[in-house]
Amino acid sequence: RLKQWRGIATRYDKHARTFLGGVLLAATIIHIKTH
Repeated sequence: RLKQWRGIATRYDKHARTFLGGVLLAATIIHIKTH
């Protein structure tokens, strides 16, 4: 499911903090949708 968020990963690859925030946001959304 994280493949959907590849755009976020590539777009913010240079900004580690923003990248981490994007990953956490994506993981949270996936978690909410699956539970």
